Amino acid sequence: MQVKTFYFNPYRECTYVLHDANWKINDQTAAIIIDAGMYNSREEERIVEYLQTNNLKPLLLLVTHAHPDHICGLEFIQNNYSIQAIIAPSEGLLPTPKGINTSINVWETPGHKEDCVCYYFPKEQIIFTGDTLFQGSIGRTDLPGGDMAMLSKSLMRLATLPDNTKVYPGHGYATTIGEEKEYNPYM
Repeated sequence: MQVKTFYFNPYRECTYVLHDANWKINDQTAAIIIDAGMYNSREEERIVEYLQTNNLKPLLLLVTHAHPDHICGLEFIQNNYSIQAIIAPSEGLLPTPKGINTSINVWETPGHKEDCVCYYFPKEQIIFTGDTLFQGSIGRTDLPGGDMAMLSKSLMRLATLPDNTKVYPGHGYATTIGEEKEYNPYM
């Protein structure tokens, strides 16, 4: 699986495009978008160009939580690719559309906000943590819906993943669970 990271909007939110050569839908490769932080037309053009250049057809739009910096491009993606966003899904295995051959587990991880979820791809050993876990840090808990005690429980849950699990956060750079357990003071 390939993961393309875009840094969008004034908050440098991470929008991800996932695709795999084996995810075929007609003559295109299926794709998943995680969070939609495109803030202006230039950022919208960047993601469209990437999708077109790589012959990708987005079939899923997953949202880690509903803060404005993670959803400001939601309407653009929905209107241009005719896909519904999945916001605050229930815990468990997420159904995937035909063409996307992978498993996606939804983990409810409240704390930064009450609707926070992480998307774990067990076969690939990667997790998209939104603002639950960053490289060396965590999401704020002083905004409405934030709760440090709940976030601590969510982090303890993430710590149960294998150390080599790659973490793609909502801001900043990719890391691993092992690195975070060793160096992140919140883990």
